[in-house]
Amino acid sequence: MKGDFKMKKSSFVALIMGTVSGVLFALGMCMALLSEWNAFWEGVILGSCGIVLGIITFLVWCKMEKKKLPKMTGKNVLRTIYAIIATLILGVGICMCLVWQQIVWGTLIGLLGIIMLIALIPMIKGIK
Repeated sequence: MKGDFKMKKSSFVALIMGTVSGVLFALGMCMALLSEWNAFWEGVILGSCGIVLGIITFLVWCKMEKKKLPKMTGKNVLRTIYAIIATLILGVGICMCLVWQQIVWGTLIGLLGIIMLIALIPMIKGIK
């Protein structure tokens, strides 16, 4: 049948594990950063568990796809640092909008973070 799509087992496992790790990380950060919840250390622990599960997810996916781990070159380290900074800038923009009610500046800073994250694609894949 045309259009019949079957998901690979490795993609399904990565989807489930990645979703769980993302939820754990997000919930942990909410717990840590929202003072109303009064759960800073519990949030740090839960967020850390999300990060560890995300790393495990990547390793499991590489193993199932029979792919080698990326080499630790200076270029890859700089790309990773750039991605972390771009994500933090996006997060600051979101916080400015939702927590500090600075809609205009928060939107501008959030857009800068989004543009920086989109710029990762040509940085990693290149332009042909």
